Amino acid sequence: MEKLKVLCAFGTRPEAIKMSPLVLALKKHEDIETRVLVSAQHRELLDSVMDIFGIKPDADLDIMQSGQTLTDITTRILIGAGKHFDTYKPDIVLVHGDTSTTFATALAAFYAGIKVGHVEAGLRTFNKLEPFPEEMNRLLTGRIADVHFSPTQAARRNLIKEGIDASSVYVTGNTEIDALTNILTRNKGNYMYKREEINAFERRGRLIVMTAHRRENLGQPMEEICGAMLDIINENADTTMIWPVHPNPKVREVAHRVLGGHERILLTDAVDNEDMYNLANEAFILATESAGLQEISPYLNKPCVVLRNVTERPEGVDTGALMIGGNSYGTVYAAVDAVLNNESVYAKMAAAANPFGDGRASERIIAGILHYFKRVIERPTDFS
Repeated sequence: MEKLKVLCAFGTRPEAIKMSPLVLALKKHEDIETRVLVSAQHRELLDSVMDIFGIKPDADLDIMQSGQTLTDITTRILIGAGKHFDTYKPDIVLVHGDTSTTFATALAAFYAGIKVGHVEAGLRTFNKLEPFPEEMNRLLTGRIADVHFSPTQAARRNLIKEGIDASSVYVTGNTEIDALTNILTRNKGNYMYKREEINAFERRGRLIVMTAHRRENLGQPMEEICGAMLDIINENADTTMIWPVHPNPKVREVAHRVLGGHERILLTDAVDNEDMYNLANEAFILATESAGLQEISPYLNKPCVVLRNVTERPEGVDTGALMIGGNSYGTVYAAVDAVLNNESVYAKMAAAANPFGDGRASERIIAGILHYFKRVIERPTDFS
């Protein structure tokens, strides 16, 4: 029997983090031929992740340009991926999550008559503008996909409510946990950072690790988030904060204007996921809109304030691991202050159950692929 041909496609740092453990697991499987296509929607941030995991793409669309719009990104990926599929036709294309690369590559594969597998399928906020454009990318990719790898039972239920055939949905856990366990096992709790200024930064007591960059938080919301965090640090002398700042100029300008120069706040450039995981593991609390940090926080027993009005990961809110902090001064300040200074709130969040994964999502996805293509008879057991 010929090997099953699987192509993994991604283009941003978050996708690369979550797809890299799956790529490595696929490449070890003797019955699967694995290729990697990247769009380079984010160039340097993407490359840093692939370097950590030792992954070299078989095809690189290299689409990133200064000032690119969502229309630019989508059309260049659609054309570039389409040309690649004209010459190489895998049995299935695996896309991840909710980026423009995800949707455009899935559409190109659909046009080429190639099966599409959606990793991290079924997440929903039920608000097409939050997050923008990710919520619509998820929905549209879900309609294109032939097989769906949902991280949780709740995500599976979302798909079934939308009319997706239950037999095409496999519940796997989230591959972010696979990446986390890979790197933490490698580092063994050693908090030595590649970024020397992080090593040199003097912590005082409790550490807040923050990230923020999403489109819906640009402008006035970013001003208010930063203002709230500044007051939190000023009012808690035993607390320091590290923020690896996204390269988007609209984020950097506000961050450095409002928070720059404070002796207990380190604004450093964006870090690779190895340093990010170490920071998360060292943190007292996380304040973030990052999907990945929301997922790893309960695994690490770290309370997480979500700097968004909604999250497509409600399981974390339901278990108590996540608290919605919104993106206005008052809501952000109140949420971070409650977690930081109310011992019972902190203890409850730190002890919350982990609903997102156990480090074995990649092997479940591979088992699902083999079952879908009838290479194995027994359906794999869902993550629960």
